[in-house]
Amino acid sequence: MAYAENTTVSSEKSRAEIERTLSRYGASSFMYGWNQTYAQIAFDMNGRRIHFKLAMPDKSGSEITQTPTGKPRSAGAAEQAYEQAVRQRWRALSLVIKAKLEAVEAGITEFEEEFLAHIVLPNGGTVGQFMLPQVEQSYATGQMPPLLPGPHY
Repeated sequence: MAYAENTTVSSEKSRAEIERTLSRYGASSFMYGWNQTYAQIAFDMNGRRIHFKLAMPDKSGSEITQTPTGKPRSAGAAEQAYEQAVRQRWRALSLVIKAKLEAVEAGITEFEEEFLAHIVLPNGGTVGQFMLPQVEQSYATGQMPPLLPGPHY
């Protein structure tokens, strides 16, 4: 069962909640945008730009066009399933951001550690986009990539 699977909170309210949360924790800027395949938010905080890309459900995917038992949904029911899936994703993103900020506020972790994968680099990509292929290669070959330092003892 996914978090907020049956939420009635609109996507707009969740996005506004994220914006308010970021402002409360000290963000100096916020942006939001969307297209058919993803929504995105970005914000500046603690001298870093952070970017989250939120994948939207595929309107033609079976989770939208079919019931859990595999029966086809009507066009109206498919639209409702799509909107529910979108609302669920926005609620989950709101939870993730709040949890990360609260963990930093409570001293459990550092801001950069908590948001590391989403920090925007000078080339416009994120640390996660840069590092994940290197991590994959490191596991596949058993070798450390040159830009990923080994542990220091």
